[in-house]
Amino acid sequence: MTYGTVKPPTRVAVIGVGIIGASVGWNLSRRGAQVVFIDAGRPGEGVTNWSFSWVNASNKTVRRSYFDLNVAGMAAHRELAGTIGPDSWWHPGGHLRWADDPAAEEKVLETARLLAGWDYRVEVCTGAEVRRRLEPALTMPDELPVLFYPDEAWVHGRHLVDRLVGQAVASGAEIRSGNAVRGVGTGADGSVRTVELSDGSRLDVDAVVNAAGPSASHVAGLVARHVPMRREPGVVTRIDCAQVPVHRAMHAPHIEIRPDGDTSVVLHSREVDALIDTGEDPAQLARLLHESACHVVPELGNSTIAGTRVVDRPIPADGFPSVGAVPAVPGYYEAVSHSGITLGPVIGRLLASEILSGTSDELLADFRPERFP
Repeated sequence: MTYGTVKPPTRVAVIGVGIIGASVGWNLSRRGAQVVFIDAGRPGEGVTNWSFSWVNASNKTVRRSYFDLNVAGMAAHRELAGTIGPDSWWHPGGHLRWADDPAAEEKVLETARLLAGWDYRVEVCTGAEVRRRLEPALTMPDELPVLFYPDEAWVHGRHLVDRLVGQAVASGAEIRSGNAVRGVGTGADGSVRTVELSDGSRLDVDAVVNAAGPSASHVAGLVARHVPMRREPGVVTRIDCAQVPVHRAMHAPHIEIRPDGDTSVVLHSREVDALIDTGEDPAQLARLLHESACHVVPELGNSTIAGTRVVDRPIPADGFPSVGAVPAVPGYYEAVSHSGITLGPVIGRLLASEILSGTSDELLADFRPERFP
């Protein structure tokens, strides 16, 4: 799809500097655009830093086009690691998933069969094989079926954001941290012209990218645009340990576990998320996560809770990304999505190309903003 033959924008404000905003800005900057990063907090320290940060497509089978976009996201991560270096942000090594009751186990195996039919690599192992080859610290029955997805990974989101923003700034990009956007001004033709910040400054721009995550609906409202968002809070806990006993991300029964560097582990659970709106204290939610993790990895019993955060996931109402131009507001673009860790690099590349060329990629055809009236 092509949006006319307008002059490519030269100065672009990227509102929200999580993984998606950083990826869009980095791609724009390396192609010659003048980028201004704007974030009400510090880049990479919002949802991006409090995410399970699992790079995958095995959990994205509800629609084939969404699966394909996530597979492209995985490939974009590998390409990005080759371009900027993997350093402390990129952690390939695969992902494990298993269940503890017959119905859940059959569902897991059914998904594996579907993915194998879509040429997505998956191995069915036994618990004994997993402990011998991959994760000796786990407790699980020897004959338990365990799925291993070798092409999946986890990402340290804040480190990746720091790297992308740092390279963009070195190439001339500006950064306005600690600044909320108070207004977006338009010209007589309705196109974006200015961005007003909470410090009282006003920036002249040719385009804005709404990558504001949980605040995306508010930013859209500044141009009289409605982005319906789903409310789905999540709680993530980090625990400190002298030595991390696991080597990759995993979905065990009732708990998700992954490394987070040399002395830290991240925990999450959808079951614990369901307790957020009951008014349960976040400290108690953290203890529940820690207790569940210890049942799977007993060595974590010697670890301590280092931090916990409840965040709102940035999910459009239908559950799918909203990415691209909004023709009714020339110069305004959206980059709003859950699974931002998986999709950040590919959305960044595709949207930057769209902004500069006026042409959208077919990978985004099902995820255009126009589907929201």
